[in-house]
Amino acid sequence: MKKILRHLLTRIILLLILLYAFNIPWIVEVRAENKLSVAVLPFFIEKEAVCPICKGVYQRGEILPGAQNTLTRLLQQKMETLGKFRVLPLEKTEEAFFHWERRRFEERIIPSSIQLGEELNVDFLFVGFLFRFEERIGSSIGVEKPASVGFDIHLFRIRDGVEVWRGKFDETQSPLSENLLKIGSFFRRKASWLTAGELSSVGMDEMLRRLPGSQELEEKQ
Repeated sequence: MKKILRHLLTRIILLLILLYAFNIPWIVEVRAENKLSVAVLPFFIEKEAVCPICKGVYQRGEILPGAQNTLTRLLQQKMETLGKFRVLPLEKTEEAFFHWERRRFEERIIPSSIQLGEELNVDFLFVGFLFRFEERIGSSIGVEKPASVGFDIHLFRIRDGVEVWRGKFDETQSPLSENLLKIGSFFRRKASWLTAGELSSVGMDEMLRRLPGSQELEEKQ
C-alpha cells in the first residue's frame, strides 16, 4: 500500500512540475500584457540653455555628433531592464517619429508628443532634451578635461496629456578632493574618470531610481 501511495505521490508531483513548466510562458505573457506601455521618443538637441517644457536652466556646451542617439538608446535599454512598463520597440517609435516634420515638435512640443503617443497607442511617452555632451580629454586614470553632460527627461501620460514625472542630470565630473560630500557619487562613478557616455549612463541610473511604478503614475493627479 505504501509503495502505491509513494508511486501515486511521485506522479502527482511530476504532473504539477510539468503543468507549471508549460504555463510559465503564458504567465509571463499575461504579466507583460497587464503592464502599462511606454515609448521613448528620440532625444531633442536643445539650442537654448532653457528646457522648453519645465524652463529649467542648463549650462550650454558642445554636443558630440550622435550623442542624442546614445541617450535615446540608453533610456530605452534601461527602461526595458527596469521592467516597470511594457516598452515599445524603439524601431516602431522612431519610424512613427521620423514620418512627422521635426518643426512641428519644435513649435508645439507637448501637443505633438501627446498626438504621437496616441498614434503609437501607448499609455506613457518619454520626451528628452540634450543640452551638453562633452567628451573627456584624457583617460580613466587622469584627464586634462573631464566629461560634462546635461540632459533632462519628461514622462507624459497620454490619456490626459499630464506630465507625471521628470528627471534632470547636469554634471561635469570632478575629483573627490573638490567635494567630500559627494563620496557616494564618487564611488558610483567607479572612482575613475568616465567618458561622456558612461557619465550619462550613471546619471540616468540615479535618475530612474526615483521613477515610481506605472500604476502609481497612472493614478497620479
